[in-house]
Amino acid sequence: MKLKYSVLFSLMLAAALGHAAPAAMQSASKLSFGDAGTLFVADWKGARIYALSVPAPARAAGKPFNLQDVQAPVAKALGVAPAALRFEDLAVQPDSELAFVALTVRGARGKTTPAIVRIDANGKVTRLDLGKVSGSAPISDAPAADLAFWRDLPAQTLTVTDMRYYQNKLYVAGLSNRSFASTLRVYDYPFSGKASATTVEMYHPVHNQIETRAPIRSMTVMNLDGEPTLVAAYTCTPLVTIPLKDLKDGAHIAAKTVGELGWGSAPNGLVSFKVGDAEYALLINSSRSADLSSASAQPGLNTPIEWPAKPYLGVKANMTPMAATMRVADLNPQLLLALRRSDAGGEMQLVSVPKGAYLRLSDFVNEYDFPDYRYPDGDKFHDFHKYARTLEGYGDLAR
Repeated sequence: MKLKYSVLFSLMLAAALGHAAPAAMQSASKLSFGDAGTLFVADWKGARIYALSVPAPARAAGKPFNLQDVQAPVAKALGVAPAALRFEDLAVQPDSELAFVALTVRGARGKTTPAIVRIDANGKVTRLDLGKVSGSAPISDAPAADLAFWRDLPAQTLTVTDMRYYQNKLYVAGLSNRSFASTLRVYDYPFSGKASATTVEMYHPVHNQIETRAPIRSMTVMNLDGEPTLVAAYTCTPLVTIPLKDLKDGAHIAAKTVGELGWGSAPNGLVSFKVGDAEYALLINSSRSADLSSASAQPGLNTPIEWPAKPYLGVKANMTPMAATMRVADLNPQLLLALRRSDAGGEMQLVSVPKGAYLRLSDFVNEYDFPDYRYPDGDKFHDFHKYARTLEGYGDLAR
C-alpha cells in the first residue's frame, strides 16, 4: 500500500510541475550525437525526440571497421532472427570511433519495437537501455495519421527525416501537417519546451517548380563564407543552402538551390568533414554519390535542367563509388564509416572507407590484384594500395 501511494504521489508531483514522464519510446528512426555522452533519437510513432545518456570511452579505439556481416551479431545480441531487423540509421560517437545503429525489430503479427546497439571495430555488439532518458521534447504538428504514400507508407514515418546538433541546438528536418509541409524544427538543448518551426520552399530544377511539401532528406551544418549554414539534399536530387540565422519560429523561407545532382535518386546521407584546411561535403545517394565543393557564393538555380542530355547543374560534384551505401558517418580524420549491403549476398556490412578515395579495394578484382603483378617504379597507386589492403584486413597482400 505504501508503494502505491508513493507512485501516485510521484505522478501527481510530476504533473503539477509540468514534467510528466513521457511514454516509452515507440520507434527509433534517426540518430544524432550532441556531445559524446548524449545521443538524440527521433521517435516518429510517439512524435517525440529523446536524449539518451550513453557512456563515453576514455579514448578512441583507433581501429578500422571490416565487419562483413554485422546483421548476424546484431540479431544475436537482440535475440531475434536476422530477417527480423530493419536498419534505420547510423551515428558515430564523438571521439570514440564507436558506431551506434538504430533498428526496427519486427515481431509476431506485424508488431515492431525499437532498438539501438553500439558496435565496436571488433564486432562486439551492445544493446542500449532505451530507458536511460536524460530529456525529451514533443514534435508538434506531426503529419496526420490517415495520410500515406503508395498506400502503405505512413506520412508520419517522415516526421523526422534527419537531425543535426550544432551549438546547443538540435536541427530536425521532416514533415508537418501544415500546407507547407516541409518543416525545419529547432530545439534548444537541454530541452526547454516546444521547438521553433520554419517552413521551407525551394526550386527543384528537375521538376521545374517551387516545392513546399517534400522534406529535406539529408543535411549537415557547414561554415560557408563564415556563415553557419545548413546544407541539405532532397529526393531527385536538388542541393540547397539555408543560413541558420534565417530559421525563426513561424517563418516561411526559400532555400537557395545551389546544385542539381540528377533525377531518380534519393539521399541516404550527407556528411561534412575537413581534409587539411579544406572542408568537404559527401552526399550518399541511392543511385549515385558526389563529393561536393562549395557554391554558396554563386547565384541560386532558377532554370530547369536540359533533360536528358545535361542532368546536372550548379555546384561542382565529383562522382564517387559509394552508391551501395545505406548510411554514412564521419569516423575519424582519415576514414568514413559506411553501413551498406553486400552486392552478392545481401549481408549488412559496417566498414571503413578512406576519405578522398571513397572506395574499398576488396570490392573489385583488377590488374593489380593478380599474384604475379609487379608494380613499376614510381607507380602512383602503389602506396595507396598498400595502405588500403592493410586497412581492409588484407595486410598479407600489401606488397
